[in-house]
Amino acid sequence: MCNNAVTRITALSPTERLAALRARLLEAGVQGFIVPRSDEHLGEYVPPAGERLAWLTGFTGSAGMAIVLPDRAAVFTDGRYTLQVRDQTDPTLWECRHITEEPASAWLKAHAQDLAIGYDPWLLSVPAVERLAAPGVHFVALATNPLDAAWTDRPAAPMAAAVPHPLAYAGQSSADKRAEAAAALREAGEAAVVLADPHSAAWLLNIRGGDLDHTPLALGFAVLHADARVELFMAPEKVPAETRMHLGNQVVVRPREELPRALDALRSQRVRIDAETTPAWFTHWLREAGAEISPGEDPCRLPRACKNPVERDGARAAHRRDAAAMARFLCWFATEAPKGGLTEISAAAQLLAFRRQVPHFRAESFPAISGAGEHGAIVHYRVTPETNRGIAPDECYLIDSGAQFVDGTTDVTRTLWSGPGPAPARLKDRVTRVLKGHIALATTRFPAGVAGPHLDALARRPLWDAGLDYDHGTGHGVGSFLSVHEGPVAFSRAARIVPLREGMILSDEPGFYAAGEYGIRLENLLLVVPADLPQATKPFLCFETLTLAPFDRALIEPTLLTAAERDWLDTYHARVLAEVAPQVDDVTAAWLNIACAPL
Repeated sequence: MCNNAVTRITALSPTERLAALRARLLEAGVQGFIVPRSDEHLGEYVPPAGERLAWLTGFTGSAGMAIVLPDRAAVFTDGRYTLQVRDQTDPTLWECRHITEEPASAWLKAHAQDLAIGYDPWLLSVPAVERLAAPGVHFVALATNPLDAAWTDRPAAPMAAAVPHPLAYAGQSSADKRAEAAAALREAGEAAVVLADPHSAAWLLNIRGGDLDHTPLALGFAVLHADARVELFMAPEKVPAETRMHLGNQVVVRPREELPRALDALRSQRVRIDAETTPAWFTHWLREAGAEISPGEDPCRLPRACKNPVERDGARAAHRRDAAAMARFLCWFATEAPKGGLTEISAAAQLLAFRRQVPHFRAESFPAISGAGEHGAIVHYRVTPETNRGIAPDECYLIDSGAQFVDGTTDVTRTLWSGPGPAPARLKDRVTRVLKGHIALATTRFPAGVAGPHLDALARRPLWDAGLDYDHGTGHGVGSFLSVHEGPVAFSRAARIVPLREGMILSDEPGFYAAGEYGIRLENLLLVVPADLPQATKPFLCFETLTLAPFDRALIEPTLLTAAERDWLDTYHARVLAEVAPQVDDVTAAWLNIACAPL
């Protein structure tokens, strides 16, 4: 009986899955339900057990949300996924909404008047619930998730081991990190802070794990106390003896089931909660327990973003090694693409094969975005066997990929021409404008205190001059053998005003997308460093480019570049040649000599 039931659920159609959820909502006494993309850690990347949005809707993007009502349902995504969500969802079941153009709160106001809308407080932060608020709509925090009840063949939670991250790569001991964070709590008069973001626990405790395919995390929660003690809530079997010894006596490992009791022990004390990164459940429980909520930022977040000298050197070394794999791939592509016969999957697989030969490689930092022709216009396109497309001669191909090395995380995008014929003039115009924007951001110098949103327009100006734009941020923070997408900084009009600081690593990735035709994106990673300006009256900062990979000359129109831009490109390519050629085989080195020649 049980086996047959599992078989039936596994075979449920999208219509049946939606119906199964609605049936559970009736049992829960609510008329609607919010299904975010995030899991209990509110992260971008989730294990299979957390893929609730994909299970329900079919949409597999890394950002989005569904709202289910009795007679209608919608999926909300940002500009990166507007094409993908329409391709992956059934239009008879799901309305597709651009969350910037039509906020979910407005949709709820129009369609959910006087309805009780349930949500799982483990999957949404308090601010996220507040942003959904609409007059006449009543939100109900549910004790159990009705979608989980409908998803009867849901995968088990991941159980990979937590392992030490050596000091040779971390650059600072966990004891020192804990002492500094605890001092910040004492200064604020706080007894403890909840760390719901597993990146913070990983950084604070110098541990890594394998619970996610592309981000080396051991999923769990932590409470840091003002005396520098840490309670780590994680399945004890995930923490082997070696890791317990590494953690030391001030870190106690407890099963997650003990989390409520540990929070109860904080009654009458001030507890810091970073509202944006913490599930609403924690706020609800602590208030019920009699604790005082002290709003404040996760004390690990900003220090984690400001890489220490060891991490900066690790990032440089990781990018140099990754550059060898990229050079081998670009050389291979330049030879094979004009012949025909390549596909999106085979190209991405070849790049991964080259990366696997690089020392200290652990995994891709995200599933490679390998898009030929019109697929390149889908900003976060993910190729599948069903969508896999051949890379034809004489077309545009976009490859966005990265790697996790024990000493650093990489992320690089190149737009390539498959040849053998020349690229169209209009395409070269667009690519060169994107390159001009990339150079403008990479070469800017700015006073301390400037934030990412202040610089975003620099990368867009060459496109704006032609009446063009792109519907995503210009860049994101990057971790150190952690997530390829790391806050709190970003180059984006929608980003928080967080001043850039020495040691931060961000991507520089302007683009342009012609729906149904091609996509362009050019991405390097930048390290924030002090600027050498002898006449400066205040501290200035600038960027050191970490990524070392040539840009495709076949797509560049030199007459559109200024003398300064040409000089930057020639200097960059000379550096790529000098640092990468000694690492590769003779064939690749010979190709690099041509690819990196001055314009």
